[in-house]
Amino acid sequence: MITWTIEEKHLILKYNWKISRSESVTKNNFFVHISDGPHSGSGEVAPNIRYGETPQLVKDQFDFFLKNGASAIKSLDDLQNLLNFTQICNSLRFGIESAYIHFLSKIQNLPVYSFLGLDEPKNIFTAYTLPIMQIGEIQSFYKHHQLERFKYLKLKINSENGFDLLKEVRKLSAQSIMIDANESWQNVEELIKFLEKIKKDNIVFVEQPLPYNFEEEYKYLKQNSTLDIYADESITDKADFSNLSEQFHGINMKLMKSGGYLNGIRLLKDAKKHGLKTMIGCMIETSLGISSAMNLCSLTDYNDLDGFFIIDNEPFNLLTEKKGQLFYSKT
Repeated sequence: MITWTIEEKHLILKYNWKISRSESVTKNNFFVHISDGPHSGSGEVAPNIRYGETPQLVKDQFDFFLKNGASAIKSLDDLQNLLNFTQICNSLRFGIESAYIHFLSKIQNLPVYSFLGLDEPKNIFTAYTLPIMQIGEIQSFYKHHQLERFKYLKLKINSENGFDLLKEVRKLSAQSIMIDANESWQNVEELIKFLEKIKKDNIVFVEQPLPYNFEEEYKYLKQNSTLDIYADESITDKADFSNLSEQFHGINMKLMKSGGYLNGIRLLKDAKKHGLKTMIGCMIETSLGISSAMNLCSLTDYNDLDGFFIIDNEPFNLLTEKKGQLFYSKT
């Protein structure tokens, strides 16, 4: 008989994590555990308030999952059927599914990526994200965190401060930069003017600059932008890639939004079929969640997996980083 448990951990961040719509210095994540005695597996749950996921919702929905037959699950198909029935939020669904897949992988003595039918991920270079901050803080932040070692930087901006923040970073580095606006622009013509101003600044792409439901504006933007535009908030656990491919050049798929490994793989593969570039991203997650995302990196063009760098009391230490490249820690 298998047993399921969940625990909540209070994570303290090394600095204020500020994006265009929110900021935080702490985060509460959950960890789902499954065991049959000899074997066990764990999965991370990083709730996102943007999608209405609160700690209380995670607790309540996990209880609902337990009461509806979790202990009787005997296969991955059983689990998928129960998850579909319970209709739990995506981050909890990922935590449960990933815990079970990690459990099955241990039983079969397989790496998780092999269990999932994927190639071994190699050369996993992550971007490092600079949150929104005062212009005068950028130089000390860059030097303190030794960001020159990363191949890519990711810069969080809003519509008011984007150009000035980028200009300040450019005083320090010529590194390739991913711009992440988190839906902060409301006017597509003003956005196009901004993109024109930064087109020579070695920008890899601009991520979700307009609200997710500005579909016609995104179609217009793709036709008129000097830079690639990537979707983030426009893709969750479902995606109409025929439509998205008219709006974007690429996607940022996050497992906490996709609801599981299996759906995340489907989203990445479907995006590729529609000519879109792919990146795998993350929330603020420990090395458990990030190491899980690494299993899918054979399917990506870019990786934004720096969520565990931010956590001061990182509990697992499953990963190491050298010159921006991620490695599994030796145990």
